[in-house]
Amino acid sequence: MAEGRVAGWAARWRSWPVEARWLSAAAPWVLLIFAVVGFVQRPQSAPQEGGRLVFEDTFDRAEVGQGYLQGPPDLNWQKGTWRIDGGRLVGEKIHNAALWLQTPMPEAVRVEVDVRAETPEGDAKVEIFGDGRTHQSGYIAIAGGWKNTVSCLARRDEHSEERKQDARCGRDRRCVEPGTDYRWTFVRTDGRVRWYVDGALFLVYDDAQPVDGRHFAFNNWEAKTSFDNLRIYDLSTP
Repeated sequence: MAEGRVAGWAARWRSWPVEARWLSAAAPWVLLIFAVVGFVQRPQSAPQEGGRLVFEDTFDRAEVGQGYLQGPPDLNWQKGTWRIDGGRLVGEKIHNAALWLQTPMPEAVRVEVDVRAETPEGDAKVEIFGDGRTHQSGYIAIAGGWKNTVSCLARRDEHSEERKQDARCGRDRRCVEPGTDYRWTFVRTDGRVRWYVDGALFLVYDDAQPVDGRHFAFNNWEAKTSFDNLRIYDLSTP
């Protein structure tokens, strides 16, 4: 019975036009290729659950407050003043006098923050795992730096050739859109610093000798940027 069904199907298949026979034979392979490509190219999502919330700041107040320390500016530059405007932390012409959160982060941590470039020049920047005072004492994440042409994740030197750089933007395509809120997430549970943007994995710094600083900072050079909704989670607990 089974042989008869197979023979009947084969006869019907041979009666089809050549184009239909070709498509029916190729279809399984096409589906397999699309499945593999989709699996490989599917962006990794940021872990949005788990851990214990240990710090939160929504900036719904008039002043920055005592929980932050502003570090010194770059040599021979004058530092600007961080301010709160409309429930957002705003920096402009800060010249790397970063605003360091004095509450130390857990070793296994997820940090989430809303980041917005307020001008077409981009240049949104934060620092993580630093010493709580010094620019470039940890890792530096920059989106739309150098007049909105470069995004990178660097270790202790934002100009280093060892920085991890995104190649999807440049002089013909802005890295960040002005006035757009991006949700940045940083996760470290081992030697890797993972940076996610709007839930998708963006850049990874795989460090054989991880920087052991425990502080997070907002930073800025000259272009106006703003931040909101900072949350820090301890991932060492469920």
